[in-house]
Amino acid sequence: MGGVNAAGRTSGHQAYRRTVLDVLDRDDQATMLIGLAAMMRLVIHQDDGTWTDAEGQPLDAREIVVRYRQQILDHSLIRRIEDPHFGDVGIAANRHAQLAIEAPLVFMLRRRQLPVSLPENWQVRELDRQRVEVTVPPGQFDVMLPERRQAQVRAAGQLPSGFAPETLYHSVHHPRGLSMAIFGVSDCLNQSGLDWDALSSRLDPDAIAVYAGNSIGQLDDNGWGGLLKSFVSGNRATSKQMPLGYGQMPADFLNAYVLGSVGTTGTMQGACATFLYNLRLGVDDIVSGRRRVVMVGTADAPITPEIIEGFRTMGALADDASLKALDALTLLTDADYQRACRPFARNCGFTIAEASQFVLLMDDDLALEIGADILGAVPGVYTNADGWKRSISAPGIGNYITLGKAAALTRSLLGEQALRERSYLHAHGTSTPKNRATESHVFDQVAKANNVDAWPVVAIKAFVGHSQGSAAGDQLASALGSFAHGWLPGIPTLDEVADDVHAQRLYFFQHPLAFSADAALINAKGFGGNNATGVVISPQVTERLLVKRHGQSKVNDWKQRREKTREIARHYEQQADRGRFHTIYRFGEGVLEGPELEVGADAIHIPGYARAVSLSVDNPFGSID
Repeated sequence: MGGVNAAGRTSGHQAYRRTVLDVLDRDDQATMLIGLAAMMRLVIHQDDGTWTDAEGQPLDAREIVVRYRQQILDHSLIRRIEDPHFGDVGIAANRHAQLAIEAPLVFMLRRRQLPVSLPENWQVRELDRQRVEVTVPPGQFDVMLPERRQAQVRAAGQLPSGFAPETLYHSVHHPRGLSMAIFGVSDCLNQSGLDWDALSSRLDPDAIAVYAGNSIGQLDDNGWGGLLKSFVSGNRATSKQMPLGYGQMPADFLNAYVLGSVGTTGTMQGACATFLYNLRLGVDDIVSGRRRVVMVGTADAPITPEIIEGFRTMGALADDASLKALDALTLLTDADYQRACRPFARNCGFTIAEASQFVLLMDDDLALEIGADILGAVPGVYTNADGWKRSISAPGIGNYITLGKAAALTRSLLGEQALRERSYLHAHGTSTPKNRATESHVFDQVAKANNVDAWPVVAIKAFVGHSQGSAAGDQLASALGSFAHGWLPGIPTLDEVADDVHAQRLYFFQHPLAFSADAALINAKGFGGNNATGVVISPQVTERLLVKRHGQSKVNDWKQRREKTREIARHYEQQADRGRFHTIYRFGEGVLEGPELEVGADAIHIPGYARAVSLSVDNPFGSID
């Protein structure tokens, strides 16, 4: 697994550990805090193994923790948006106005700034080769007046302050989401401890797939956002904005610049459930035997004024006015912004966030063969629509089906007792009034059907916000952290469960809970009726299933091979904790365009690929000859 969100880096469970910080031992806390300090460029790890601050003054590990602890805590997770345009400077905008001119209006400007189509009543006189004088006669004059609008939403789950993924490789006008995708998949590959070139050379190139995307494309200025407002903002569209804006572009970037994959590719968009939709594609491919290795992920960067305004006008976001009203405040402090997201409590809307999350899937035979470090297993992901709806954004019935199937699979696979006592729910938990009532009712009804009395509920958005299509990736990364460390993150903003939450058979908790989980049920609900629930089981349970399928001897051999994999992964994590990330970006390497291929009737041989692409296909009908 790999990626980044408001809590930090996914590999090494750094982001997860940020959410359970207070229950970690002193050494683990120090490691996590120093790693975040390095990631945020507060401290620099020197070649001689020492630490310095940004000015070059030497520091030891203890000094780093003492000096920067509060700064790290204040500038990670949900907080006041740190872009100055969301603060005192204000968001650049234009307001249409109609001026009533009583006397001729005369102004000078550069010739190139004249409109292409001049208004009929304008009189233009040339002053010199570069400047002209314009006279507008009395009457009505339509103009756009520039202004700075104060942001009405100022809380978000931003990446930790100071971390800029685009600076870690040769990024040229890449939208933020794509830079985050490059970092996320690099973090995943490095954390895996596997040599990608060696792994891929063992396989038919078509046995590899990539399913990656996001829920709304790249809408910042380097993507479709800049393209769509280019005319009204007076800026030129660039040749990169159109192609780089597509929602499947994270997959395209991975294939072209990180993996060199020619296998199956694409993304399945499911609004806020997009990560689980892509995960289902990967799981189904492996279960069917069509693929042996699948990279699954999402990268969303929606913290832009336009996207925020769109959600705000829907009444979906926790804006400043609503937060003030919720707590009867006249002013909001930084502490209030940090508490903006309150799943299953009295709340007023979700908190937008950015994140990139990737997981590497493979079939169990291959995982054992190469000594992969197995973090968990995904036996199934279920997706269902809502059917007839009053409103496209309103909740519906599909989530009852997806969660019911996930619970049934968990019960069938692990037994009724494991479902009741050793599973828990990773809630979508957006912090909207509708979600708290409807999702808790889904949980309650499925719990009742399965005789579950106190199902623990985790709502990770209380820490990192709602990263749209990447939200379930945040949940899955957190679940893998809980398997490794034995703690379920609490809901720190849950002072009291709201009255309309169906809590009879659910267990909500504010502080981290020690819990030995066999399974987590990852739940996602998306606009338009896109519901998904995935089951992820712990590495301990996975190992028991592997012994049952493959025998103890084969599993013991795998454990020996796994030691080298873990050693490589630990080395990467140590370097990453020092702020040294090995970002993979192989621009222009091994480019092929077709004439270099050796095309046969049964296989295509590609220069640089160890194995040919088999053209053997399944024919369900047989020959008609």
